[in-house]
Amino acid sequence: MNSQDPLLAAVAGGVRLIELGHPFFTGMPCSPNHPGFRMTLIRRHGDMERPDGGSAANEIIVTGGHVGTHVDALSHVSHDGELHGGIRAADAQRGGAFTSHGAENLPGLLRRGVLLDVAAVHGVATLPPGYGVTAEDLDLAAARAGTEPGAGDVALIRTGWSRNFADATTYLGRETGVPGATPSAARWLADRGVAATGADTTAYEQIPAGAGHAVLPVHRILLVESGIFILEHLALEALAEAGLHEFVFVLAPLRITGGTGSPVRPLAAVAA
Repeated sequence: MNSQDPLLAAVAGGVRLIELGHPFFTGMPCSPNHPGFRMTLIRRHGDMERPDGGSAANEIIVTGGHVGTHVDALSHVSHDGELHGGIRAADAQRGGAFTSHGAENLPGLLRRGVLLDVAAVHGVATLPPGYGVTAEDLDLAAARAGTEPGAGDVALIRTGWSRNFADATTYLGRETGVPGATPSAARWLADRGVAATGADTTAYEQIPAGAGHAVLPVHRILLVESGIFILEHLALEALAEAGLHEFVFVLAPLRITGGTGSPVRPLAAVAA
């Protein structure tokens, strides 16, 4: 080991990894805007046995790019026909894949992460359905954490909503709504220059009761105007229960050429 490398020295000292995402399974909650996740074995042990007695099994997976814990590429949302940087969406999406801002350009992230625990600010386990997280909420959450996200950081907003993940009807909130960021919260984050931000809900938006995913103003502010990546369907309860508000955030998206997003397995790394 190069003793002069502080990162290697930190890893050698012991690192604990905390899962920030959900496992993928057939039938898991999924936004109505996207095809769901399906997995099945297409070969089982014993279907074919080799002369030495060995056998192998494998599966087939069908999923949308925005199912389960995932990250949005900048091609995911346009406004007035334009992607981030003024690129015309109609030109970029010809041929069945994006030639600009495709998911193959999603960066791997090894960044400072900050947990903004809005549910804890309000003294509740879970924010009410349809609650709008504001810039003032993020100010209070940052004050509670004793730090706020800055340029290049990853900011994670906890609403507590992932506690409902096992109950798809409640979690998706078609009738009752889902808590999420409002435009003022999005601008608060953009003003601080974060590289990415995520939340523990199906959409990084305030979804009022009965409204569904009618409009996506926060996606417009973050993806189109600011070039900030969005993570959805996070699992932040373990991080909150550990009392961790500042950590090393680790992410390695799949490089899906021309895609609009990628399933991911985000991690928080902290000293063991």
